[in-house]
Amino acid sequence: MPVAILDVDGTLVDTNYHHAIAWFRAFLRHDVIVPVWRVHRHIGMGGDQLVGTVAGDDVEERLGDQIREAEGELYRELIDEVQTMEGSRELITDLRDTGNQVVLASSAKDWEIEHYIGLLDAREIVDAWTTSADVEQTKPEPDLIRAALDKVEDDGADAIMIGDTIWDVKAASRAGIETLGVLTGGFSEAELREAGAIEVFASVQELRESLARTPLNA
Repeated sequence: MPVAILDVDGTLVDTNYHHAIAWFRAFLRHDVIVPVWRVHRHIGMGGDQLVGTVAGDDVEERLGDQIREAEGELYRELIDEVQTMEGSRELITDLRDTGNQVVLASSAKDWEIEHYIGLLDAREIVDAWTTSADVEQTKPEPDLIRAALDKVEDDGADAIMIGDTIWDVKAASRAGIETLGVLTGGFSEAELREAGAIEVFASVQELRESLARTPLNA
């Protein structure tokens, strides 16, 4: 059965800018000033890589773990503001109804993914999901995509990724999986296509409308 691997943050739930603010504040708490725009450009990259990429290896070596811990605390203060993207739950049911297994692919902490599953009311309509415990290296490394496939014991030959950042696209590509992109994370169509997305849609709802005309496994 084909597998649809769905990114969560920024694709199904509107979290990217909340995370950007939480990271900015976490850096600032440790007297490291990183412009918010620079942080945003790396949302979707795992926290294990983000600190060093946006602030330098020295900051990572000295403060990486503390900054990541602070980001988790600060994001927890914002998570109740997070809303689902229009059509997100319906996308999951559409994919299931057209014969796909659906895996939510996230390297978020357990409490975050549990919160999002609750928002989406998705516990009974997805086949599996991942968390940070399932990966050693986060996006753009392919570990998360492979972990998602492992959850449903699939080799990925008939899988597709749906995501909102260039990091989603690059991770999927490294795992040999093509990606459908959405603009909900703040990356442009040109950027997503340059990273390797085969199609890009303005929103989850627009993606749904396209899949209604041409299902993934048609």
